[in-house]
Amino acid sequence: MRTLILPTGPPGAGKSTLTNGLQQFMTAIARPCSVANLDPANDNVPYEPAFDVRDLVSVEEVMEREELGPNGGVLWAMEEVEANFEWLEQRLSDCEETVVLDPPGQPELMQHHTALPRILHRLEKLGYRIVVVQLLDSVVLTRPSLYLSSLLLCVRGMLHLPYPIVNVLTKMDNLATLGGADLPFNLDFYTEVQDLDRLLPALALEQSSSGADTEASRRWERLNAALIELVSDFGLVGFETLAVEDRQSMAGLLQAIDRASGYVFLGARATDENGRTVEDEASVWAQAMSEQWGGKMDVRDVQERWIERKEEVDESERKQWEEEARLAGAFPEQSAAKVVRRHAEERGAEFVEDGDDLVEEQRRWEEQRAKENGEGGGGGPKVVRKG
Repeated sequence: MRTLILPTGPPGAGKSTLTNGLQQFMTAIARPCSVANLDPANDNVPYEPAFDVRDLVSVEEVMEREELGPNGGVLWAMEEVEANFEWLEQRLSDCEETVVLDPPGQPELMQHHTALPRILHRLEKLGYRIVVVQLLDSVVLTRPSLYLSSLLLCVRGMLHLPYPIVNVLTKMDNLATLGGADLPFNLDFYTEVQDLDRLLPALALEQSSSGADTEASRRWERLNAALIELVSDFGLVGFETLAVEDRQSMAGLLQAIDRASGYVFLGARATDENGRTVEDEASVWAQAMSEQWGGKMDVRDVQERWIERKEEVDESERKQWEEEARLAGAFPEQSAAKVVRRHAEERGAEFVEDGDDLVEEQRRWEEQRAKENGEGGGGGPKVVRKG
């Protein structure tokens, strides 16, 4: 099944970062995936693109030729892509079945400009299952008015792009340092978008702090109530959460995307080194997403991990990674024997200089290695005797 994942959202929401993260994560789970840059103004592409729209149209040339500003140049460039759709179709035909397109961040494209919806419509007719991943920086949670306006942005995007949409609050790992520890509600209030009337007192408090007079405050309260009613009546908005460098978080988001596209219901099969399907073996991803997988994070886990206990968990993970690196021999100054010796000392185990064939064999190996490195001979290390 050919699937097209389209991250959208305002500039700085993390579209290119997510595209890069999806490429790395899918590579790690052996799932074929291609990524491509569809932003003609993106001069900093952090991933390896299968193709780049700048090979077709340059926003700088458009701005100079048509005497347009940056936003107008990007919109014109997207119309150029639509006019040269065969170019896009040809590039996509050389990609894997799952494609991540990194589009421009101009809100006009997601709110009212028609070039992108027409391009997606033609791709849908070619057989692509399209999933829009609508991103918002989680910093919007720190101000009630910013959160409410972001909800309206999501509703408008869902109406403008009539495809399965996964709304995502990004950069959860930065939220605690940007005021997330002082949110008036738990994280599930913001992700589930339920009982929004409870937001009205916080909105009124924010408005009163701006110094508006009483009459202006009453008008704002009526407007906020009307907007909340509008969002609640649609009942369409809910959010996933994302910390792109966290494996569990990326796995949870990709699972949500696969549910939206229908990929999760295909029972994806594994492939061999030649790309042929192995009929009797599930893919790494299919196995990971089975009901037996115990790594799923719900919103309460996210709140505990990234808001309530972030520093504590970060420190614990850092120590765990260092220990895994030492045991894997990642630190050359510590040989495997030294690591084993230190662990044995912590358990109170005894060491022996010699006494069995294993000790002698290890000593000979160490001496040979030292000679090859030009270090001269030397005594072998002590080895833990079990028993």
